[in-house]
Amino acid sequence: MQDDFYRIKRLPPYVIAEVNAMRAAARARGDDIIDLGMGNPDLPPPPHVIAKLAEVAAKPDAHGYSASKGIAGLRRAQSAYYERRFGVDVDPETEVVVTLGSKEGLANLAQAITAPGDVVLAPNPSYPIHTFGFIIAGATIRSVPTTPDEKYFEALERAVRFTVPRPSVLVMGYPSNPTAEVADLAFYERVVAFAKKHNIWVLSDLAYSEIYFDGVPTPSILQVPGAKDVAIEFTSMSKTYSMAGWRIGFAVGNKTLISALTRVKSYLDYGAFTPIQAAAVAALNGPQDIVQQNRELYGRRRDVLVEAFGRAGWDIPPPRASMFAWAPLPPALAHLGSLEFSKQLLTEAGVAVAPGVGYGEDGEGFVRIALVENEQRLRQAARNIRKYLQSMGVNTPSANAGS
Repeated sequence: MQDDFYRIKRLPPYVIAEVNAMRAAARARGDDIIDLGMGNPDLPPPPHVIAKLAEVAAKPDAHGYSASKGIAGLRRAQSAYYERRFGVDVDPETEVVVTLGSKEGLANLAQAITAPGDVVLAPNPSYPIHTFGFIIAGATIRSVPTTPDEKYFEALERAVRFTVPRPSVLVMGYPSNPTAEVADLAFYERVVAFAKKHNIWVLSDLAYSEIYFDGVPTPSILQVPGAKDVAIEFTSMSKTYSMAGWRIGFAVGNKTLISALTRVKSYLDYGAFTPIQAAAVAALNGPQDIVQQNRELYGRRRDVLVEAFGRAGWDIPPPRASMFAWAPLPPALAHLGSLEFSKQLLTEAGVAVAPGVGYGEDGEGFVRIALVENEQRLRQAARNIRKYLQSMGVNTPSANAGS
């Protein structure tokens, strides 16, 4: 019996899973692990959202199959969000589909629009689904940088000039997971122009749209006039409203891509549980205090992380957005590589981070740090890390660093 499955052969071992398994084993032993690895929000959703979930779930007729493309009220709520946040007009009937998180949406769209051998342009390093969603669908990935600068467009031009067959899809995500880089509207304007010139679909992942710092909101690619001719955008309730486990996201934009995703989904799922969708409507249409509160909280955690880790002897560049910091390994320990460094940080300092190599080969030399522990725990992590660095012979600042 065959057990060498084609798609499984194309998936390498998940590097981040090694650190996750070590973390789980340490906790099973009773060790206190400060988990800065997984981007799993530690905050609850707003009370009125939980109340709406309970209210609708109490109705006897709320437990049947839902709508695969999302209930009409939720699609209208997402359309209204795009209007008030970005000034973009979106048709809830033909330009919006509800997904089971943005990850599911990206993976199913890859299945819908990809033929074996297609070439897809994707960032390196990147969130794994940006590449492996298409690899599972049979595509070949050509990497482009994550940095939204001139080198990015030089890489795009080289890809179009030298790749056979020519690329058909460009995947991007800003604010970036894992690098926390941000893009401005001028960047998106150039991307749209490039995509139209070369007949390339653009898939934009905007999961961290509301977690931005220093008063600079993140734009949407759909703000570019004519973007909907070539682009679709994925957003998520996970981080904005602390609803990660609820698995509610959206795809918005080009009608052809929305139709393709909707059709594939109709074969695969019946949509999220209706009470969850109703609660998501309450989140989008109700008070938005939680959005600002979460943004400010992640901003404070960012500042504590940068200050405390810096005093401990590890300089962390402050991210401009997202719930992550993309941290270069301490120079004296760079020879360890990101995976070994992450393992040592877990076993010796009781701090879990995600090795950068798990996000692509260009992520080597970095780790991703999630802002998902409170400020006290971040300071404790800094104290632990300082002791670890000292044990490795790294010169650290004096006595009270990280306190």
